[in-house]
Amino acid sequence: MAAYLPTGAAALGLGMASAVFRPRAGGAQFDFAVCAERRGPVTTDLGAPVIAEHDLTVLTRADLVLVLPGADQIAAPTPNLLAALRRAHARGAIVAAHCLGVFPLAATDLLDGYEVTTHWQYASELAARHPKLTVRSEHLYLDQGRLVTGAGAAAGLDMYLHLVRREHGAALANAIARLLVVPPHRDGGQRQYVDAPVPAGEDAERLADVIGWAREHLHDKLTIEMLAARALMSRRSFIRHFKAATGATPHAWLRTQRLNLAEELLEVTGLTMEQIADRTGYRSAAALREQFTQRRGVPPRDYRRAFART
Repeated sequence: MAAYLPTGAAALGLGMASAVFRPRAGGAQFDFAVCAERRGPVTTDLGAPVIAEHDLTVLTRADLVLVLPGADQIAAPTPNLLAALRRAHARGAIVAAHCLGVFPLAATDLLDGYEVTTHWQYASELAARHPKLTVRSEHLYLDQGRLVTGAGAAAGLDMYLHLVRREHGAALANAIARLLVVPPHRDGGQRQYVDAPVPAGEDAERLADVIGWAREHLHDKLTIEMLAARALMSRRSFIRHFKAATGATPHAWLRTQRLNLAEELLEVTGLTMEQIADRTGYRSAAALREQFTQRRGVPPRDYRRAFART
């Protein structure tokens, strides 16, 4: 895979990409290459330069191309960069960008007709410059197959982990997330930011305890009333605070957690669908199979065949 580093590159974006995609013993052996318009030092937003060991020719052989964000990317990208990105996509590579990195990707016209996202601060500018796009400023990331866009800052990490999960399975994505001490999966449809403040003091501690407890009891029949009672909150107050803290409703959050667990169990165990449904809190294997297929686009059997770990 290759990460394109623009002038004034955000060091945070490069750091997150290298943390996720560096080679690991016993895991996927990512070949992480950093490129720029020309080989050599590239300035960053920290003032310290980063050495790009490759020029744009490395994009001709990368399976995944990341367009990293940089301060100068609202300006028109060079014809060389646009041509390199178009050729990579035409060859079959996945091309992903987040934050300001979405601007040069949008300039290739590859995103025309698609829903995309970027940092909420720049969403209006992106929509104005590229009216053929549908800009969804509330999303963390949007997956359009071989074109993936993400929001700002930490949402880039969510996008990277999503790509690992999609291409290499939940077990590897979860393992990387554990090493980085971050949530293994945040749904792309979660809001980038929330207006309502999260509770403070004891309320915040109780809410965190309830979220942790729910993760350990996904096999149980969990209701909002049950969770609200554990948090010592009214149903309405709990829903409001929960969404402020997680970016999702309790129902949506529970569904995501259960499907995440189902993915990992399909990969690393030989449990039947009935057993997995029981461990993930679904009333039947058929109900799990339906939601799993809606999320992944393939039935659990095909997912297990593709990602099963021996």
